[in-house]
Order: sequence, then C-alpha cells, then structure tokens
Amino acid sequence: MAYRPRDAAAAIGVSEALLYELISEGALPARKLRGATILLRSDIVAFLEALPLTSSAAKARASPS
Repeated sequence: MAYRPRDAAAAIGVSEALLYELISEGALPARKLRGATILLRSDIVAFLEALPLTSSAAKARASPS
C-alpha cells in the first residue's frame, strides 16, 4: 500500500535523487508517518499513468486497428 522512498525509486526505475526531486517539485505526492516519508502506491500509479506516451505509443494508439 505504501513505499519508503528507496523502494519507490526502485519500483519505478529511477534514482532516489530523482524521486526526491519529483517530490520537491510536487509532481509526486509524499506523506509523513511519524517522521518517515512514505509514498502511497495509488499516488505512484497515478503519477506514472499521467506521464506522456512515447511518440510510437501515441501513434499506435491514434491509428485505427
């Protein structure tokens, strides 16, 4: 249900530094639980789903099957 920053970074394939940058920019919400930073799985999924598609994926989605 929730990840510590190191685990969240590994789960999405980015460095911890980039993860903290995304948090500080407000792009990825983080929460505090008694001083520990945690990221909800649902927030991580929403962040990933909002990322833009690659051009090839966008073209494939736009073309009729």
